[in-house]
Amino acid sequence: MVVTRQMEKILLFLIVLHSVIVGMMLMFFSEWAVSFAGWSGGADPIFFIWQAGAFHFVLAAGYVVEYRRSASIDLLLIAKTTAFVFLVGGSLIADTPWSVWFSGFADGAMALTAFLVHRAVQKSSSNSSPPTSS
Repeated sequence: MVVTRQMEKILLFLIVLHSVIVGMMLMFFSEWAVSFAGWSGGADPIFFIWQAGAFHFVLAAGYVVEYRRSASIDLLLIAKTTAFVFLVGGSLIADTPWSVWFSGFADGAMALTAFLVHRAVQKSSSNSSPPTSS
């Protein structure tokens, strides 16, 4: 199967959409999001939950800006890999709700998929480049 730049753009769109939805849940539906995620203490202090929501918006925008400027996904790979290590690592050393494990592995899957798709697109575009004359 040939992986195209269009497929990569669709994947990026889905990852950006995920970040926007998580950001909206944290910013505008904090109590529900925290409860759904398995935290029993409620959304307190609310500031840090809102901050996490804003952080998701910033990352979503960063993914789009970087890709449009340079067709690169470095920020996405750094953010998703860091999230994977932080969330799964934190779950190994502390008692955390189901959502922390789930989010960690979901972020890791997004990072791995984005990396493999990006690498395939780069490889196919370099193979289809016309030869340069000397």
